[in-house]
This record gives sequence, C-alpha cells and structure tokens, in this order.
Amino acid sequence: MGQSFGRAFGTTVEELKNQINIVDVVGRVVPLKRAGANYKGVCPFHSEKTPSFVVSEQKQIFTCFGCGASGDVIEFTKRYYNLDFAEAVEKLAKENGIEISIGGKRNSDKEKYYEINKEAARFFYRAFTEEKNPGYSYMKKRGIDDAILKKFGIGYADDSWDSLYRYFKAKGTDEKVLLELGLISEKNGKYYDKFRNRVIFPIINTSGKVIGFGGRAIGEAMPKYLNSPENIIFQKKNNIYALNISKQDVGREGYGILVEGYMDVISLYQHGVRNVGASLGTALTENQARLLKRYTKKVVLSYDADAAGRNAALRGIDILSGEGIKVKVLHVTDGKDPDEFIKKNGKEAFIKLIDGALPMIDYKLNAAQKGLDLKTEDGKIDYMKKASEILRSLSPVEADIYIKKLAGELKIAEGAIRLEISGNNNTVTATQSRGRQEENKGTNELSNMEATLLKVLMISPSFADRMLEYDGIIQSELGRKILNLMFELYGIKGGFEQYEITDSLDPEESQEFAAAVDSIIVAGNEEQVFDECIKTWKKSEAIKREQELIDRLALADEETGSDSIKELTEELMKVQQEINSFGGRK
Repeated sequence: MGQSFGRAFGTTVEELKNQINIVDVVGRVVPLKRAGANYKGVCPFHSEKTPSFVVSEQKQIFTCFGCGASGDVIEFTKRYYNLDFAEAVEKLAKENGIEISIGGKRNSDKEKYYEINKEAARFFYRAFTEEKNPGYSYMKKRGIDDAILKKFGIGYADDSWDSLYRYFKAKGTDEKVLLELGLISEKNGKYYDKFRNRVIFPIINTSGKVIGFGGRAIGEAMPKYLNSPENIIFQKKNNIYALNISKQDVGREGYGILVEGYMDVISLYQHGVRNVGASLGTALTENQARLLKRYTKKVVLSYDADAAGRNAALRGIDILSGEGIKVKVLHVTDGKDPDEFIKKNGKEAFIKLIDGALPMIDYKLNAAQKGLDLKTEDGKIDYMKKASEILRSLSPVEADIYIKKLAGELKIAEGAIRLEISGNNNTVTATQSRGRQEENKGTNELSNMEATLLKVLMISPSFADRMLEYDGIIQSELGRKILNLMFELYGIKGGFEQYEITDSLDPEESQEFAAAVDSIIVAGNEEQVFDECIKTWKKSEAIKREQELIDRLALADEETGSDSIKELTEELMKVQQEINSFGGRK
C-alpha cells in the first residue's frame, strides 16, 4: 500500500498544483491588491498593519517579509487551516473538483466505513432531536444549550435492542462491517445494538470524518462510558476529541487545554473556553502529542486533582515535552472537574486557573514532595533523591535555575545539590528529548538514500548514535517507522537483526523494506557510505534553502526594506558557499 500511495499521491499533487491558482486560493481569505507583477496583503500568520505578505501568480508561491512564512498553495492551505499535508491536498482537490487517487482497496474500505459512521451519527442525532427522549433531557439537565449540542452533533441511542441494526439492515449494510465498527454486537447468531439508552458523542477527526462514538449511560448502567472498538478508521491513540472543532481556536490562543472527559470539553466550550480537547479516556500518547503539535507548541493539562489525575498529568508531561511541547498543569480547586468548576465560577475564574498553572518542572517537583515532611532531615534527603532525577533531565541552564530555587527553599548548599544530581557523572546531562519531524509529505516509499542509510545501520547498528545528529534526514513515514524500531532495539540490546525489524512491520511495509535494502551493496565501506549520504542530504537541504531565498528576493521590492533584503542576500551568499563546499550543484 505504501508504494502505490506514494506514487499515486506524488503525481496527483503536481497535477493538482498545476490546475489551481494560488492567487484564487489565498484571495478567498486574505484581501489582496495588485503590486506590479505580484499581489500584496496583510499577513494572516502574524499581526501587522503594513502589508508585507506577497503572492506571486507567476511563480505560484507566497512569502511574508515580516514573519518569514513562505511556500506554495499547499503550504498556505496547511498553515492557514492547520492541516497536515494530506489533509491540505484533499481540501484543495475537493474545493476544485479534482479527483485524487491515493491507494487501493484499504482506502476504499476506509471511505465505506466513514460513510457508515456518518450515517449512524445522523441516526443518533435524529433520535436526539426529533422526539422527546431521556438523552436530550439529560444534556439539558447538565446545562448544555441547543446550539452547543448541535455544534458537537450530540445524539441518542434509544433503549431498543436493535433499532440501529434494523435501520442498516434495511439499507443492505453488511453485518460484518457493523460489527467491526462496534455499532452492533452478536450473540448466539443474533445481532443487537452496541449502544443502548446512552447519550452519543460522535468522535470526529480533524478532517471532519466520523471515526467512532462515545456513549454515556443514562442512569446507573455500566460501564458509565462506552467507546467504539479500535478498527481501521478509529485508533484512540491517534485522535483527540473535539480537536476538529477547536483546532483553529487552539492556534489563535497559542495554546491548547487538554481535559479528561467529553463533558469537560463541551462545558468549557459553551462557557467560552474553546481551545480545548480530550484524550478519549486513554493515557496520552506520542501520536496524540504529535497531533497537537500541528496546532500549538504549548499545552495546559487540566486533569482531576485526585491521585489518578496527578499520575495522568505526570505521564502527560513526559509525553508532550518529549515531542517539544511546553507544558503547564492546573488542577481545579473548587469542584472535582472543569465542567463543575466553570459552571459554578464562570470563564474568568477558569482563565485565572490557567494563568496560575504550574510549569512542568515545578509541577513535577511539587508532586515529588507528596507524603514527605520537608521539615525533617529524612524528608529533605528523600525529596532531593526524587528532585535530582527530575533535574538530571534538564539542560544545564534550566537545571541551574532550579538548583538555586531548591537551595533557597530547603536551605541546602547549591554545591551539595549539584553533586546529588551529577551522581557518578561530572555534569548534569542535557535532555535527549527533541521535537519530532513534521508529518511526512505524502510518501511511504523509501528513497535510495534512506534505504542506503538503513542498510548501513543494519550492518553496523552503532551508527544509530550518529544518526541522532541528523534529525529529519529520514523523511518517509516507513523510513521513520523503521528508524524508530532500530533506535528502540539498539537502546534495549545494543543491536538488531533484519527479521526483528520486518516482524514489527505490516506485510506490505516489510516487503518494501526488504526489497529496498537488499538491493543496496555497501561491501564493508559503511563509514564512507554513511558520510556520503550525510553530505548528499546536507547539499540537498542547502539547494532547497537557496531556491527559497532566491524566490523571496524575487518578490522583494522597495517597500520590503533594505535591511530585510540585505539579510536575505547575506544568507543566500552563505548558503551558496555551503553548496560550493559540497562540490557545487552536480
């Protein structure tokens, strides 16, 4: 699948760009005025009064001389609508009546499943809105307005055993698909509805497709919340509830708020706190963190103040910070959850809680104090053991700030704290966490350079240490997946075999990987081959940057400012010198 996806998508993207005029796309959302051969407007990506945003119809690119944003029509669509590459391509194609071919049967199955979930959501919504029902009464009792209920597409599953099943049966829908989607269950050859007498919360991805459902029991039925099972279109670890609604608010506010439950999200949204989402009742995952990072690099965790909530916050901190996201944590002080708090105290009071949220290191240090008496020597010693583990992960500058802070609070010498932190090391180690590469741009096919690098790692796993220096050199989704597997195995056991990698891949991915690396011959020259790959990649990146700078200078005019033009020119000269050091453009 990965191979056909990459090739079909790649050619389609170029055809798509050839059929779309960037001026038309940008002009729908940014007022543009002609300025010579180009168009100018106020940049939508940062605040400015004097227009510095230029669109070139001839080159089909945009650039802002204020904030530096630049790219083609797909890049603009990604940035403006907070989409990933595939979503931006899909949006442009749909708006312009262009068909995209992105894969075979599996993609066809997904579209069929999306359509069935969409129809189920409509069924639940009609049951919620067209007749008197316990679900609507429950949500009104919780204080949710009709406009918000409609916004979130809230539905109701009646207490009949098979109303949804009979609805789809009449449409000729295959029971196997309904079972896989978790809309029905089967026992002794009989089918019945999975969701019964529950308020239904449709779970919609950032592309606007219904991927699953959450059902809240009305009354004392158990479980209290019931979610769709995981299937080919619904993996909880990859999605965040309500981000389809709140993603633009997250971008505008500059941070996102992550809560635990559906009702927390809906209640905060109704009260005007709209940059909010929930992690679908699961522990926060790396994939969810990456999804959030598309829209913001700052997150406030608002979990319950009980032990489970504190533990969830601590896990969430590590996951989010590992993806390069700055994290703060707040615990509701009046009411057990954000829903209760904001109903009782209002939006402004909740905003004050956000303003007072603890930075992640402060929160971790506070959590480390739980159950300890810092007035005693034993308490201080136990606390410093925990605190040293926390500070050991920081950069030297960050560690220095907190060392001084702890020394003042505990009346302990800074030198003693530093020795406790360093342990058997001479210095505080810097954190190894780093932000992940942006989602790959539409291909799952290994390039020749990627295959060569992975072959080198297969022969000499120790090259994994050096690969850490070149974040971004592996661009394809499959390549990054394989590299992560290699890093994991190398970290655990110091090496890996090819079968250990292929056994962890899907059959199509395994075949793609084996075919790619088996065709590469290194023949004992791993060091030389590795260095050549790095050189080729650096040269390619420099050439890309050179073209970006040339394009920006081509759009510059007398209004851009001599300082900006000078900076661009100087950077261009440096980049061209770098290209020449790699042997020129050949």
